[in-house]
Amino acid sequence: MELEKLHQQCILSHGQLINYKSNNLTEKLAMLILDVKGNYFNQVIEYANKSNRLDDLIIIDLSGNFKYNPLDKPNLKPIVLANRLKTILTLFSPNNSESYWLDKVEQILAECIKFCRLYNNEYVSFSEIHKLVMFPEYYSEKLSILKDLFNKGKLSDSDIYNLLSCIDFFEKEFFSLDTRTISILKSEISSITSIFISDYNVLKTFCPAKEDINFNGFKEVLEKGKIVVLNMNIAEYKNLSKIIASYLKLDFQTEVMSRLGKSSKIRKSVFISDEFHEYVTITDSDFFAQCREAKCINIVATQSYSSIKNTLKDEASTKVILQNLINKLWFRTDDIFTIEEAQKQIGKEEKEKISTTISENAKETKLNLITNNLISRDSNLSESYNKYTQNDYIYDTNYFSQSLETFKCLAFISDGLRILKPKELQMIPYYEKENFMKGLNKI
Repeated sequence: MELEKLHQQCILSHGQLINYKSNNLTEKLAMLILDVKGNYFNQVIEYANKSNRLDDLIIIDLSGNFKYNPLDKPNLKPIVLANRLKTILTLFSPNNSESYWLDKVEQILAECIKFCRLYNNEYVSFSEIHKLVMFPEYYSEKLSILKDLFNKGKLSDSDIYNLLSCIDFFEKEFFSLDTRTISILKSEISSITSIFISDYNVLKTFCPAKEDINFNGFKEVLEKGKIVVLNMNIAEYKNLSKIIASYLKLDFQTEVMSRLGKSSKIRKSVFISDEFHEYVTITDSDFFAQCREAKCINIVATQSYSSIKNTLKDEASTKVILQNLINKLWFRTDDIFTIEEAQKQIGKEEKEKISTTISENAKETKLNLITNNLISRDSNLSESYNKYTQNDYIYDTNYFSQSLETFKCLAFISDGLRILKPKELQMIPYYEKENFMKGLNKI
């Protein structure tokens, strides 16, 4: 009986989230999977095939099968979209600790989005923003078009207001900045936008014509239980991978939380990310704290806690994110910050200590001047043992850095009602499943 249970657990541990109620149209899981290395993608396809969910797969890559414009969100205000881009910019901007540049970039992006919507039928793309920021003549060309529409009475009152505010910003503020400041701001913005126009495949995938878009975001994903997989190796497409992954994550998080007030029946969803430190943002702490009510499962993996802290540049924000991740699996690590935080979370216990003392007593002791040694006569030796208890960490540093073996971890998990006692677990990699199952059958 126990063998059968273990056998079933082994099967469920592989692709169980994809397989969960896979034949139930209303209860199968909606998922976002960020495959940072590009080596898990094929495994996802295998799981989806076994669960009859191949039709649910939406693969975001440069093949062109799915076209996705992160900025095509006409229901979101320009400042909201600009704030998302500002958040993403902090991942690789050298000025991400300087508030002035980030705030100014956010303002410029918001005005560009607002202006682009006026002349481009509400459609915004990275290529349009790039041209508006980098080429003043392009702005002038589009302004002439809008002035002509105004003279013909084809702009609404809100369009006129937005147009006048854009003109005030660009001509009285942005273009009046000194050359050095404009150059820095352009450099910050182009670090995002230039990626989308420098490669044809990137341009056609993420800046397509409006009518060519076949993935509009996560509204349909959450309504129908789709599986979105980003297949983009970060080593090959470093900044592009970070931008798209971060935007998918923010888009997913926004849609998950927005459904709280829209429907009484909420579909369960899952967010999975390897190398999470590459995409982590401060906003994740708010989402992890609130998404339980929205029935969202988060599974993230990182090299160490220090990797997250290095990206966020803020230890307090790092700790806020970590404390909102209830279940944790710690593998062998040399990172002291990770070890110390794990030790603190697991806690301390009373440990028995033993001390040994050896002493010598002599009635007569003389110094030998030739050998320069002490000579004792009529001496005796005594040894004493002392047992005492001391409040110490349950797992010491050596346990994390030396004792944990490959594919073994220390599990700190909950059963939904209480935290279970920390325990060392043997993990079975998916590519060892067949060998593991053969071993079970021999028992």
